[in-house]
Amino acid sequence: MKIKRNAAFKLFAYGKNKDKYQIRLRVTFNSQRIDFGTGCQITSLDAWDEEKELVRPGYKGPKGETTATINDELWKYKDGIDMVFQYYEVNGMIPTPSEVQASFKERMAGILPKRPEPEPKKNVIKPKEPDLFSVFDEFTKKCGEKNAWTEATFDKMAAIRADLMSFCPKVKLSKLDENMLTGFVGYLRDEKVIYPARTKKDKEEDEKEKKPVRIGLNNTTIRKKLEYLTWFLRWARDSGFAVNPAFKTFKPTLKQTQNKVIYLTKDELARIRDLDLSGTPRLEPVRDIFLFCCLTSLRHSDADNLRRTDVKGEHIEVTTIKTGDSVSIKLNKNALAILEKYKDVPFPGNRALPSYTNQAMNRSLKELCQLAGIDEPIRITTYKGSTRKDEVHPKWELVGTHTGRRTFIVHALSMGISPSVVMKWTGHSDYKAMKPYIDIVDSAKDEAMAKFDNLL
Repeated sequence: MKIKRNAAFKLFAYGKNKDKYQIRLRVTFNSQRIDFGTGCQITSLDAWDEEKELVRPGYKGPKGETTATINDELWKYKDGIDMVFQYYEVNGMIPTPSEVQASFKERMAGILPKRPEPEPKKNVIKPKEPDLFSVFDEFTKKCGEKNAWTEATFDKMAAIRADLMSFCPKVKLSKLDENMLTGFVGYLRDEKVIYPARTKKDKEEDEKEKKPVRIGLNNTTIRKKLEYLTWFLRWARDSGFAVNPAFKTFKPTLKQTQNKVIYLTKDELARIRDLDLSGTPRLEPVRDIFLFCCLTSLRHSDADNLRRTDVKGEHIEVTTIKTGDSVSIKLNKNALAILEKYKDVPFPGNRALPSYTNQAMNRSLKELCQLAGIDEPIRITTYKGSTRKDEVHPKWELVGTHTGRRTFIVHALSMGISPSVVMKWTGHSDYKAMKPYIDIVDSAKDEAMAKFDNLL
């Protein structure tokens, strides 16, 4: 059964001068209308996107509320009212406005409704429980459309689905108990076959010839996969499917270390800048893009998406691909020189810089850094189960597109620039993400101070 309804956010002016606006959720169904207060407000109509029914990027509220904070709250309200109606639809019930209000209030307080006990019927065949994978496909379709998932998120979900299919192709949601979840962790750790992440054709050949690179994932990767699986199971439970509750308390011990921040020193950056590429001219645009990221804090996706219209004199104004944040970054002379180099080169889509896929950039960056002699040995520690594994790599093997952004942050903090200022450039919303970089800078300061031991 489908209940015809509409839920939309509306602005209501209030205050002495009617210059503030409450954001309310208006729900209409069966010729009935209910307004729910969200607790969110804005101080300017310019901050409201009428079409998307969301706050525009870059808005700061009177109490410091960010766009992300307000929109997250609005999405929570929209999801909550959807779940209320889905409950009544699944159970074949038409609610009254007061029942919708009460159910919504309970759901927002974390109280989930109980399914009504059906009247006993004779000779009724029990409906077949949907298999996990059909529910998973529904989750991917609905959440992907509603939240505008990136291709990377769809890929991660497809990988989880493939892992579950390999582990137990006939698993049911109601049977995914603690023993099954423990078995899934064991499969990921001890049995999963990992093939080379190369071209599709090469990968197909490796799969055909059964040539795995290694067996099993490390603890860090397993933990990330469990987070995505929990996301799906929570959605399935809230959507009325019979989900085994074991996932709520399933917390396996997965020992791991803090990820090592790979960045380039001032000397290493100079070596890349001064590298003679006359023998490999194809690497020159790669060098320019990478250095531009090191000088501006842009992710590769944002540098690739940078248009000439985003360049405003000595500033660039960017709405980031990953988070949708709007950031304004003043360009230093070195970054301006890179843009100047390509100003007359016609790129598709009026791009400001040459365009490469992330995979192509990563391959070329490793080659570039190897040619520049960036080969300091770096020890990487990982855990697989309780087994610790230490691997030493030359630094160039660990460099990727995100190294540019990390390099900018470390050097900005090392120069004494306030973390709050750096966060405005990078778009970070809290200090948690900045802490690893601050720790690096503090450690470097301690090492520098040790040189004073021999001063007297």
